Amino acid sequence: MSETNKSVVFQVGNEEYAIQIQYVISIEKMESITPIPHLPEYVKGIVEVRGELIPVIDFESILYNRPLLVNENARLIVLKTDEISLAVLVNEAKEIIDIPEEKLKQVGLITYSKTSYFVGVANLDHRLITVINPSSLLKSLEGIEEIKDYMASYV
Repeated sequence: MSETNKSVVFQVGNEEYAIQIQYVISIEKMESITPIPHLPEYVKGIVEVRGELIPVIDFESILYNRPLLVNENARLIVLKTDEISLAVLVNEAKEIIDIPEEKLKQVGLITYSKTSYFVGVANLDHRLITVINPSSLLKSLEGIEEIKDYMASYV
C-alpha cells in the first residue's frame, strides 16, 4: 500500500500549493488584521484566532514579491509549527486531498536556499501542486526571529 499525505491545497498567484494537514489548525475567512509597524513587508500584522494572537504572513509577497490583492475568496490558513503559530494569507483555500508518496517528485529548486521549503511537486491529473514545509518556510524568512520574540512578549 502506498503512503499518502493529506494536504490542504491553496492558490497563490496562478499556482497551486499544498501544506500537509498535520500543520493546519484551521482555515479562516479574512478578518481584520491589526498592522504592526517595523515588521518585514511580508508580515501583514496580527490577528486573533481562537483566543490566540498570531502573525499573518502574505504568501504572495514571499513567493512573488507583490502583496496579495484581497477579495472574498482570500483565506487565512492557520498553521502550527514547533516554533510558532502563524496565519498564511492566500488567494483561496481550495480543497483537502491525499497526495500519494509516489506522485511527489523532488525538484532541483529544493536545494536553492530561497526555496528550501519546497518539499516537492505533486503531479496529479494534469495539475502540478508544489508542497511546502511550514517549518522550513519559517527558517527561510528574513526577520522571523524578531517576529517570534515579538509574539512571545505578547503572550
